[in-house]
Amino acid sequence: MTDPQLCGGRANHSAPWGVSNDTTRPPEACRSVSVAFPLSMMLTGLVGNALAVLLVYRACQKEGNRRKKSFLLCIGSLALTDFSGQLLTSPVVIAMYLANRPWPMVEPSGNLCAFFGLCMTVFGLCPLFIASAMAIERTLAIRAPHWYASHMKTRVTKTVLLGIWLAVFAFALLPIAGIGQYTVQWPGTWCFISTGDNHHLGNTFFASAFAFLGLFSLIITMACNLATIKALMTRCRTKPAASQSSKQWGRITMETLIQLLGIMCVLFACWSPLLIMMLKMIFSCMSVEHCKTSCKTVQSAHLQKECNFFLTAVRLASLNQILDPWVYLLLRKILLRKFCQVANAVSCCPNNGWKGQPITLADEIIQTEA
Repeated sequence: MTDPQLCGGRANHSAPWGVSNDTTRPPEACRSVSVAFPLSMMLTGLVGNALAVLLVYRACQKEGNRRKKSFLLCIGSLALTDFSGQLLTSPVVIAMYLANRPWPMVEPSGNLCAFFGLCMTVFGLCPLFIASAMAIERTLAIRAPHWYASHMKTRVTKTVLLGIWLAVFAFALLPIAGIGQYTVQWPGTWCFISTGDNHHLGNTFFASAFAFLGLFSLIITMACNLATIKALMTRCRTKPAASQSSKQWGRITMETLIQLLGIMCVLFACWSPLLIMMLKMIFSCMSVEHCKTSCKTVQSAHLQKECNFFLTAVRLASLNQILDPWVYLLLRKILLRKFCQVANAVSCCPNNGWKGQPITLADEIIQTEA
């Protein structure tokens, strides 16, 4: 079964929630990707995030992990959010692939498109904001350990996470108030925020707000992680070279640096193409309606390339839901030591003592407080 791509027809703006649909059957020339692609992404994401949630739950049950609970709550919330996003959106995409018909013929009311677009918005922004919250938490733990120890309680972490979910959900509901619009997107198997209707200020505001909020979250995460790296490097240099604590800090610093750099690279690579592409489409008045007609004409090859790039950017953002649990949790104890052994040749810190038990980022916070 291949990917049905909508390539013609007019938008129907009478659907609820501001959903725009198309009723034209996709021609054979406009088909591409196999259903195996979204199916494999769904299974990989569900397994990875379920495993991460299970590991976090088991870690929270241990008495010795009480001081790490804020950090574990953030990781568990991120994994649970990614798991929910995969569970709610991927089956719909797979069903549309298998149906091999335009979205409005499968679901003419537009309610499913609205729900899908809302899920894409919620489960797109929530992981970005949670990642920013985790980056801020790490920075406070390293740069202001005494304030962190006295103020960052579990109750505060729960309040912040709940606030993120509620705020993003309220933002995603704006199309109900007529601010913004969810439309069927190229190639006709998913729905997301409309980017091309600049005649309605609400649509432009909603699409631009999503892109700018996502970019703002990326910038906050990058800035906090860089600040944490700088603080760790500075503290590492100030410790006596022959002391046992210096060896331990060398190990802590190298493992933390590698993880933070990995987090930044994954976030930037997965999300920046989509957010930047959205802004480009908003300001150039480009929308899925152009993509639907572009495969009919030879002169629109460049436009078709832009449409395919937007689809690739969305898949990269979806890939972040799969990579999150591995970057934050699952591969840390497996791979970090190997990376550290390779990287210790260029480390500014003493590189002895790599054979000890890995020290996690939460352990590093405890060491800092001590």
